[in-house]
Amino acid sequence: MIRIGQIGLGAWGKNLLRNFYSIKGCQLKSAADTDENAINKLAPAYPAIEFQTDIDSVINKDKIDALVISTPPATHFKLAEKALKAGLDVFVEKPLVLDVQQGRILVELANANQRILMVGHIMEYHPAAEFLKALINNGELGDIYYLYSSRVNLGKVRDIENSLWSFAPHDISMMNYLLDAQPIKVSADGQSYLREGIEDVAFMTMHYPNKIMAHIHVSWLDPHKDRKLTIVGSKKMVEFNDTEPSEKVRIFDKGVDTVQDYSTYGEYLSLRTGDIIIPKIPSGEPLRAECEHFIECVAKRSKPRSDGADGLDVLRVLDAAQKSLERGGEPQAIE
Repeated sequence: MIRIGQIGLGAWGKNLLRNFYSIKGCQLKSAADTDENAINKLAPAYPAIEFQTDIDSVINKDKIDALVISTPPATHFKLAEKALKAGLDVFVEKPLVLDVQQGRILVELANANQRILMVGHIMEYHPAAEFLKALINNGELGDIYYLYSSRVNLGKVRDIENSLWSFAPHDISMMNYLLDAQPIKVSADGQSYLREGIEDVAFMTMHYPNKIMAHIHVSWLDPHKDRKLTIVGSKKMVEFNDTEPSEKVRIFDKGVDTVQDYSTYGEYLSLRTGDIIIPKIPSGEPLRAECEHFIECVAKRSKPRSDGADGLDVLRVLDAAQKSLERGGEPQAIE
C-alpha cells in the first residue's frame, strides 16, 4: 500500500485528492492547506484523511511514502526539495518550478536519492493524445509539417503567473510528447490588459528539428472556450478538440500530392480532398490515468512518462519564451 500525503487543496488540488483517495493500492493519509475554509469544505467527504493547516508536518517519511504538491508554482521548489531530501517520491503540478536552475536541482536531487519525481503534464495522459501519438508513430499522417493549438477562455484571471506560464505547459508538454522531441528555438509575444506586467494573452511559436513548426495561443481573456490542437502532415491532417463531449478527434484525408506527368508547375501539385474520419477514442479521465501512473511508478520504481526531465524540458521552453516576451518577440535559442 502506497501512503500518500498532499499539500494544496484548492481548485485543482481537490481533483487530485478525489482521485488519489479512490485509487486501489493507494492510501491518502494526510492533506494540508493554509486555507481553513478549503479544509472545512473537503473534510466531511474524506473522514479517513488527517487534514491540517501545518504544511511542513505532512512531509514525514514515517507516515507517508510519497507527496503530492498542488500549490502555487512559486512554492513548488521548496516543498519538492524538502520532500526529496526527506526520502519521499514527489508528484508536483505543472509547471515544475518557475526557474530553470531550481528545476535542474530537483531533477539531480531525485536522481541522487533514487526518488520518483513526476510533473502533472496531464495532456500526456489524455486518451486522445495517446491516439494521436500512435497515428504519428505509425506514419499515418506522413511527415509532420506543423502544429498549432488554442487554449483560451474567459475565465479566472491570475495575479502571479501570466497566461504563458499558466496555460502553455499543457500544450508544450503535449507537443513534445507527440513529436518525441524538444524545440530548438522559440519566440513569444503578448500583452497585459487587466493587470500590469501579467500578460493575459500570449502567442508563441516553436521550431523543432526537421523544419517542424508549432504555434500556441493562450489567453484567459477571450470570448471562446477553446482547447484545440491541429496537426498537419504530408499525408493527412488531424484535429483534436477537447471541448467536444464525444467526437474529440477528426482525421482529414487531405493534402497536396505530386504527379508524374505535367506540363506546368501547377499541374505538378495536385490537391487531394478525401474522407473525414471520426475515430472512437477510449473514454477515461486523463487526471485519473495520470494519478494511477504515478502510483504505479512508485510501486514498481519505474520512470514516469512525465518525469522531472520532462518537466525541465518544458521549463526551458517557458523560460526562453518569457525572455522573448520581455524582448518584444525576439527569438530565443533553447539550451
